[in-house]
Amino acid sequence: MLNWKDDESYTNSNLHKRVMKMSELKKEAVRSEGTVFVLFGATGDLASRKLYPAIYSLFREGKLSDKFAVVGVARRPKTCEQFREDIFRSIQDFARYKTSVDDPEWIRFAEHFEYLSLDTNDGPGYSRLNDVTTSLESKFEIKGNRLFYLALAPNLFGSVAHNLEVGGLLKSEGWHRLVIEKPFGFDLPSATKLNEEIRQVFDEEEIYRIDHYLGKEMVQNINVIRFSNAIFEPLWNNRHIANIQITLSETVGVEDRGGYYDHSGALRDMGQNHMLQMVAVVAMEAPSRVDPEDIRDEKVKVLKSLRGLHTNAEVKADVVRGQYAEGVMNGEPKRAYRQEENVDADSQTETYFAAKLSVDNFRWAGVPFYVRTGKRLPAKTTEVVVEFKKIPDHVYLAKNQAVLPNLLVFRISPLEGIYIKINAMQPGSEGTIIPIAMDFCQSCQIGINTPEAYERLLFDAARGDSTHFTRWDEVALAWQFVDSIASGWANNSNELHSYPSGTWGPQEATDLLARDGFHWWPVSGQEESGVTWVEATQT
Repeated sequence: MLNWKDDESYTNSNLHKRVMKMSELKKEAVRSEGTVFVLFGATGDLASRKLYPAIYSLFREGKLSDKFAVVGVARRPKTCEQFREDIFRSIQDFARYKTSVDDPEWIRFAEHFEYLSLDTNDGPGYSRLNDVTTSLESKFEIKGNRLFYLALAPNLFGSVAHNLEVGGLLKSEGWHRLVIEKPFGFDLPSATKLNEEIRQVFDEEEIYRIDHYLGKEMVQNINVIRFSNAIFEPLWNNRHIANIQITLSETVGVEDRGGYYDHSGALRDMGQNHMLQMVAVVAMEAPSRVDPEDIRDEKVKVLKSLRGLHTNAEVKADVVRGQYAEGVMNGEPKRAYRQEENVDADSQTETYFAAKLSVDNFRWAGVPFYVRTGKRLPAKTTEVVVEFKKIPDHVYLAKNQAVLPNLLVFRISPLEGIYIKINAMQPGSEGTIIPIAMDFCQSCQIGINTPEAYERLLFDAARGDSTHFTRWDEVALAWQFVDSIASGWANNSNELHSYPSGTWGPQEATDLLARDGFHWWPVSGQEESGVTWVEATQT
C-alpha cells in the first residue's frame, strides 16, 4: 500500500505543527460576537452529549467571545449549582477537552451558565426568561444578540417561537436566531405547517435547521477536494464516473427509541435529511461565490433534478426496504426489531433502505447514485465511494486480466480520511496488475483533536454563517421526494424484506446494483473483517 505519510512533509509531527500553527492564527482572527445562548431542553441527552461539550471546546479554543452566556431551560426543578455540576459531568464524559473543579478555566467558564425551570407552554413564564437573559447581557456586556436552541420535540417549535415573541425576548437590540433539530416534520404537509408557524415569528434568514452531518469535517471536505484539485473536477461527470455509493450504517438497533422509530423508520429518520443532503453535496455545481445562499442554491438545483418516483412500480424497482430479524453480532444473539420494546409485534416499519437515485442534469445523466442506511449492520460507518469508469476490456493491459475501476473514497466517520484506489504492477511479477491504495487517514495518521460537528455548527450559528444549515426549500424538496417513496410503500406492504442482524441488509439491495453491472464496495469496517477490495468484486 502506498501511504502519503511516507512523504516527510506529511509526517505526524510536521503536519501536526503546521495545523496547530494555523489553528492559532485562526483563533486570533475568528471569534463569535457576544451572544446569549438560550437552550431549551437543557436537561436532555442531546444537551449533555453534544451541546455542552461543544460550547466548552469553543471556549477552550478561544472561538467564543468572553462576552457570552448560556441560559439552560427545562421543566425539571434544579438549582444553578446543580445545573453547573451536570455540565461538568457532561464535559468530563463527552468533551474533547477535560477539566477539574478547581481549574481556573472551568471556574471562569461555569460563571457564564444560569438555569431556569420553565414549562415551554407557560406563556407568562417567558417574561422571567427575558429578565434572566437581560440580566446576563448586562453582566457580560452582551449587546442583545440571542440564539435560541430548541432541543425539543418538533411539535413544540411553533408554540415556543410564539412565546418568545410574546415574552419580549425578540425585542433586544441585537440579532435573534432560532436553531432547531430534526426531524422537521413527518412529511411535506406537516413540515409545511411547522414552517408556517415558525415563520410567523422568525424570518427565514433567522432560522437555522441543523443536519449535523453537514457539520462533519469530511463532508465539508468533499467539495474542497473536488473544487481545489484539477485532477478531480474535470472528471466529475458522467463521462468518467460510473456510479456513486453512499453508505450510512449503524451496528445498534433501535435501543430505547422504539416508540419514536416505529412511527418514523429509516427513510424519514435518515433518508430525508442526511442521505439526500450528502447526495446534494457530492453532485452540486461550483457556486459562483463562497456565499451561504449561493452554496445552498446549488444544492437546491440538485434536489430539483432528482428523478421522481411517481408510480408504485418505480418505487418497487428502485427502492429496497428491510427490517432486521434475529441474528448474532460479535458472538452475541440479537433480537428482531419486532421484539424490541415499544415496537408493534406486526410492525411494517423499515430499519433499512437502499435506493438508486438519478440526477437528471447534463453533468450526471446516466450515473446512478446508490444510497443505503440501516440498523444492526456489521460495521458503523459513513462513507462516500466515487467509482470511476474502467478502462475498456480486451485492450492492451486488460486483454488477459481483470483491471478494476479506480475509486475515490471519503471516510466520513468514525475514521476520517480519504483514499484513492488505483491499479499498478505487482512487484516482482511479469506484469500482473493489482489494486493499491493511497490512504490519507486523518484520524489515525495525524492524531489531531478535530472539532466535532456540533462545535462547528454552533460556532457557525453564532457567527451568522448558514452555509451548513438546511434552507426551507431544501427541506421541502427532500420531503416531496421521500413522500413519493413512502406512498409507494404504503401500497406495497408485502415488499418489506427481512435481514438477519449482523448482515448487510436484504439480498434485494445487492440485486439493485447487480442489474446495472455494479456491486457495493466494502466499507472500512468490512475490510477490517477480512473482506478485501478484490474479493468484493468476486461476490
